[in-house]
Amino acid sequence: MVLGVVTLTGMQFERYTDIHRFYDDTYDLLLSAEAENLIMEGNILRGHAIGDTYAWHDPATWFMATVREGEDILIVALMTPPYELTLFEVVPNDDALACLVRGIRSAGVSLPGVMCESSLALRFARAYERVVRVEWSIAVRQRIYELTEVSSEVPIVGSLRPVEEPDMCYVPYWAEAFCVDSGLPSVGSWGSDGLVGADLEPYQLLVTSGLHILVDQDTPVSMARLTRTIRTVAGVGYVYTPPYYRGHGYASSCVAQLSRLILETGFTRCVLYTDLANPISNSIYQKIGYTTVCDSHKIQFR
Repeated sequence: MVLGVVTLTGMQFERYTDIHRFYDDTYDLLLSAEAENLIMEGNILRGHAIGDTYAWHDPATWFMATVREGEDILIVALMTPPYELTLFEVVPNDDALACLVRGIRSAGVSLPGVMCESSLALRFARAYERVVRVEWSIAVRQRIYELTEVSSEVPIVGSLRPVEEPDMCYVPYWAEAFCVDSGLPSVGSWGSDGLVGADLEPYQLLVTSGLHILVDQDTPVSMARLTRTIRTVAGVGYVYTPPYYRGHGYASSCVAQLSRLILETGFTRCVLYTDLANPISNSIYQKIGYTTVCDSHKIQFR
């Protein structure tokens, strides 16, 4: 089902309640900028094809919308609460952006923030501020990278393998440490004795979710995860090395080996997001062969 509200002359805001209709209308358009739209594409594909309703994965809780001019879609918007709104704009159009903001307000939807290409994020935040009267700030400045070939100059240390059930004795703690380092929400719940047994599901999902472990001399030393797979692109994330093992090239080797594995599987590109406040990780990825797609901002509303 689509709910339509005309808010500006020639512009129509449409809110969707059916993920399959939203997929049909937007997915191919998003593929025109496949690397930039990795997160939104991955979420739409998950909602359309997998039927996963764990936590935020349930499409019934999502906000899905487009802004059209005639038959042409100008803006695609998706929010998977509690996470930020994600946007794609075909070409910069302030009237379409204003139509989106007014549509969001008329639908009574409250946004925690927005995350998308940096200039679009800033333009949306200013437009949203004028209508909704919120304060906003840039929480994270990110850069989106893509890779088509792993550099032959990267030293390969250790060997990469998929995560296994016995790894769960330490993987949850690595996952939590990664979230702390990255400023992300906790993966699971904690009690006075550590992880709460009833809330282990998000960790158990890691066993089958593309997480890989780098092992050096029988010791796990680093991890990285294949995050999303689209038509020709696969994402790389969850890159983490415990402090004791840092400075030995493990993260570089882990990402390089996973990236090469992805390309050998048949994907043409690997994509990853980095925090621009971390020059070390940005340098590592560039040495592996990753090049800039665009910058992205995560903006919070108050």
